Amino acid sequence: MRWMRARAGTALLAFGAIALSPASAQTSPGPAPLIPLEAFAALPFIEAPQLSPDGTRIAARIAIHGKQRLAIVPLADKSKAVSIDPAEQDLNDWRWVNDQWLLARIGRKQSITSIDYYVTRTISISADGKQIIPLVVDPMGQSGADVLWIAHDGSPHAAIAMQRGLPGELGFWPEVRDFDVSTGRSKMVVHSTETVFNWYADGAGVVRYGIGYTGLDRALRALYRNQPTAGFRVIERAQGVGASLDNRPVLFLPEPDKALAFHDDADGFSTLYPLDLKTMTRGAPLYSVPGYDVEDILIDRERSQMIGVRYTDTYQHISWTDPTLAAIQADFDKAVGNRHAEVVSWSHDRSQLLVKVANASTPGSYYLYAPKEGVLHFYAQINGRFAGKQLASVKTITYKARDGLEIHAVLTLPSGRSAKDLPLILMPHGGPIARDDESWDWWAQFLANRGYAVLQPNYRGSSGYGTKFTDLSKGQWGLAMQDDLTDAVAWATHEGIADAKRVCIVGGSYGGYAALRAAQRDKGVYRCAVSFAGVSDMPGMIRYDNRFLSGKSTEDYFRERAPDLAAVSPANFAADFSIPVLLMHGDDDTTVPVKQSRLMVSRLKAAGKTYRYVEQPGGDHHLSSEADRVQFLKELETFLKQYNPA
Repeated sequence: MRWMRARAGTALLAFGAIALSPASAQTSPGPAPLIPLEAFAALPFIEAPQLSPDGTRIAARIAIHGKQRLAIVPLADKSKAVSIDPAEQDLNDWRWVNDQWLLARIGRKQSITSIDYYVTRTISISADGKQIIPLVVDPMGQSGADVLWIAHDGSPHAAIAMQRGLPGELGFWPEVRDFDVSTGRSKMVVHSTETVFNWYADGAGVVRYGIGYTGLDRALRALYRNQPTAGFRVIERAQGVGASLDNRPVLFLPEPDKALAFHDDADGFSTLYPLDLKTMTRGAPLYSVPGYDVEDILIDRERSQMIGVRYTDTYQHISWTDPTLAAIQADFDKAVGNRHAEVVSWSHDRSQLLVKVANASTPGSYYLYAPKEGVLHFYAQINGRFAGKQLASVKTITYKARDGLEIHAVLTLPSGRSAKDLPLILMPHGGPIARDDESWDWWAQFLANRGYAVLQPNYRGSSGYGTKFTDLSKGQWGLAMQDDLTDAVAWATHEGIADAKRVCIVGGSYGGYAALRAAQRDKGVYRCAVSFAGVSDMPGMIRYDNRFLSGKSTEDYFRERAPDLAAVSPANFAADFSIPVLLMHGDDDTTVPVKQSRLMVSRLKAAGKTYRYVEQPGGDHHLSSEADRVQFLKELETFLKQYNPA
């Protein structure tokens, strides 16, 4: 792999400093003016910013001329900002180790022994951008970027799990090494252990827990030790198709053998519990949200205590268990009106906070906040092209599927138009174990600006609504899950919001599959279908995924989702397609291979069906290139104008 390149940037960022005031609603007597599609396609100017421990610098992904870079920006003198060019690698994430060094995880598709792998690596970068050190132990395998722990005492140390070989080679199972990120030198912490691919460390950097998996017998085991000199022992086992471990720690507490772990409550919702690792017993629940899963916990820098939990109802929340942060959040909530304020990063002593303020109708901005001062100071807009623009309103609705199941959906309505007899875009999310909420969605906002109502159902199998709801997808891919989508259309037309004769389905990944399945199966419901990076051949996905370590569990997952995968694969029924279809796919997609769309196109062509296919050279699964985003929206707009005009 070729490593990143750094350069200084004297005109890299332009920021102001203003106090935040509550947002005021915008109204318009008529339809909102069309906004150039390039505004919606623009890469976020700034993403995932992180404050250095001393609060003097920010590291973030930024967009310059349609390309993503890692920027390191001194707050006191932005002219000394530097940007790091990831070259041909994906810049997956980054985090500060201390005030002088940060780690970045990068990845790219690479052909090894004639097989394409997604290869990940870790590099360290000095805060001034002048040094970039690959953290590599040769020979290396596919995974080299599992950062387990970062020192919190200011020393330049991190524990990283990495492979030293490919399947069948010595060192395939990851070992854990302690790296001095300022030199690249390392020492062994934990040797590779047969079948163990995932390791977990406590706040002191001691590797305490590992998960082993064997695909042939679908066997899982959890290994644990309570101190660095002890050997690992098996504390939990599970075996069989769909088996899972019940008590995975998410935080090791300072008390011996104590941890926090997620487990489903009696109603099937993910709940946080205290866990005794010696006896493997759970205490009384610590945190739950009625009707929703708890998604994650937030941990202090020392990784010794929980300071908050994250969950999503209609939008994502942080509930702070730290009283100081809870009081600050309450002040933010009062100040931002109908927007949402989220603390995304903080200095080690919490004297400086970085806050994102946004909602579903605006991409938002970042602000700096010093609790002693009590004022939010503007730092950067995520997309300045929408300043002063009127964007669509978003709300969550509920409807009932034909079997009585209650389903939530996100409804985006075009500004300045009556919510009556509108052309409708039904837009199922990917995953399918994922969900939509009231957050900024550039696809939905673009379509609404063009005059469409957009409905995004969280159909059965979506995440966040408990295990029972997610498990309703078993045996129902392309069946009841597809019915949930047509039932959403029926709700929108029954409510008078949508014109039943002007409905199109648009989706990406699993949503792209649902669009293809709709074109093949749901005759008379939709006028057209759009699939970005969609799956057309389920057995083909199994063959693709079986090349990877988790292939057997992925195969089990697929086979659980439909009684006959071939029978719900649109590629097998091209002759049944009844509406025009637009397919787009990047040829560098490592999640859903481009051959999925190529196969569908070949079958549609042979069947004499109406379709358009656009393949994006170098394009990935996530539309990471601004040029690819522009092309996608242009093709989408042209296709909809022809087959479902607003």
